[in-house]
Amino acid sequence: MNGNVVEVDDIVIKFAGDSGDGMQLSGTQFSETSAFDGNDLSTFPDYPSEIRAPQGTLAGVSGFQVHIGHKEIKTPGDLADVLIALNPAALKANMKWVKPGAIIIIDIDNFDNKHYKKAGYIEDPIGDGSLNGYNVVKAPITYLSKASIRDLGLDSKSAERTKNQFALGILYWLFNKDLKFGGNFLDQKFKSKPILADANKRVLKAGYDYAETIEALKTTYLINPIKERKGRFRSITGNIALAWGLIAAAERAGLELFIGSYPITPASEILQELSKRKHLGVKAFQAEDEIAGINAAIGASFAGSFAVTTTSGPGLALKSEAIGLAVITELPIVIVDVQRGGPATGLPTKPEQGDLLQALYGRNGESPCVVLAASSPANCFHFAYMAGKIALEHMVPVILLSDGYLANGSELWELPGIQDMPKIKPPLVKDNDSEYKPYKRNKKTHVRYWALPGQEGLRHRIGGLEKEDITGIVSNGPLNHERMVKIREEKVQYVANDISELEVIGEESGELLVVGWGGTYGALVSAVKGLQEEGKSISLAQFNYIKPLPKNTEKVFSKFRKILICEMNLGQFAIYLRSQLPQFQFLQYNKIQGLPFMISELKEKVIQILEG
Repeated sequence: MNGNVVEVDDIVIKFAGDSGDGMQLSGTQFSETSAFDGNDLSTFPDYPSEIRAPQGTLAGVSGFQVHIGHKEIKTPGDLADVLIALNPAALKANMKWVKPGAIIIIDIDNFDNKHYKKAGYIEDPIGDGSLNGYNVVKAPITYLSKASIRDLGLDSKSAERTKNQFALGILYWLFNKDLKFGGNFLDQKFKSKPILADANKRVLKAGYDYAETIEALKTTYLINPIKERKGRFRSITGNIALAWGLIAAAERAGLELFIGSYPITPASEILQELSKRKHLGVKAFQAEDEIAGINAAIGASFAGSFAVTTTSGPGLALKSEAIGLAVITELPIVIVDVQRGGPATGLPTKPEQGDLLQALYGRNGESPCVVLAASSPANCFHFAYMAGKIALEHMVPVILLSDGYLANGSELWELPGIQDMPKIKPPLVKDNDSEYKPYKRNKKTHVRYWALPGQEGLRHRIGGLEKEDITGIVSNGPLNHERMVKIREEKVQYVANDISELEVIGEESGELLVVGWGGTYGALVSAVKGLQEEGKSISLAQFNYIKPLPKNTEKVFSKFRKILICEMNLGQFAIYLRSQLPQFQFLQYNKIQGLPFMISELKEKVIQILEG
């Protein structure tokens, strides 16, 4: 334990530097150490869109925010208690995101006229008074990092890349973290290059020792573990959790998992993760484009695999015709859309909820799909599993919406047992079933039965032309087409019987119901619970099942005087709810900045409504 120690409930730390400075690595390393300590956490990596933005410029700033605590943590935090800024651009880009009186640790070696000019500073920010009131630690990070490993013989560029570990060492001392966890992380990261592991561990220790000796940091902080949380936990990102949820669904269904995808930010990591899992029976196909990816997946579904394709908004647009093919053939497939800012190429590395209407309606003809949305990095596992269960049991395409915030952010996740997951029973047909027809259905659910190519006695044909009900022969008949269109829609609506009802967080009736969907959950639940503690008549309903809506949605809405829909777009969920439940009036609060909601801005909006 170091010096004068103050126990705190939670702390928010922002790592910022050039995109090559290792801010994501340092943030992940500190997060994993905190997880080992038993702290709850939530993270938000903030990448630049440019692949090679000029060094030292605002366009090239890369950030990683982590919120850790010994209480339940739902968001990466609004403003930072500690900012690490490795150059002036990182300082300038993040000053609006730090609390008054925050600790700001800068690499003074990079604070010179050359770097000020690149960052767009007119005056020296160290001497112009703009940092008055902050605890500024001016550390010669680059110089001391290189000095601590001079005898290893690394080239100058490799030596300089260790400076993120020096800054991290300061944090390990400041928050009473054990260096061995950081060292273990580095050993694993650089296991094929032991000299780099050694260099980075030395620099980590040098930063720790530096913090212990300087006068600027007289107090250290301790975040105790969460004692009431028992079980096996790990820190996990949304993309990894989602990939594992798909694997679990395939295992539970007794099918092989096939993914046909084309890399696209921020969804690529799902394909990368699944491609590593051949030992679990995963077949991964990196296609030449988005269209080839989904068509390969449809072919795999026809052949009897649990088929998946992953993408972001622009790719979802390209896949739209093939999704229609999956609708009319009634083949099970999961389409994962990790949303990002649009339109077109838009903001490739920034989160948004702009694809909802595309997921609901973005296809030609009457082409209904089930639409789900995950709401936290950890529950990406659960909703990937449920997307698989619904697709396989109801013989429908399912679109699962995530976003860049969930995909790259992380939180603690309790490892489930596969035996605890709900069973998945695809409607497979046995060989030589004399009653089989391609569009013969379960009379209650409208689900057609699934025969595989090569099964004895089950030759059949499906395809993109409209088929006659039951027999599956091509049909242009008007009455048959209307019947098939209605059946496909009714089949999707029947899924409402197999999903959980909408839950209300707070009182089941009152003045105001805040409504959200997908990845806004963390900020919304934190804001609502904070206002509930202040005595406000407010509750929260967060939607994960969007089409169909939970069966009790109308009942929940009817018990509140006002309903406020909060989403990271111009109001797409509000448009959808007005079409489904026109008897209600909906207020809206929308944010389209490529950034998650802040708790403070949500509270301010809610108070305006309650007092208005």
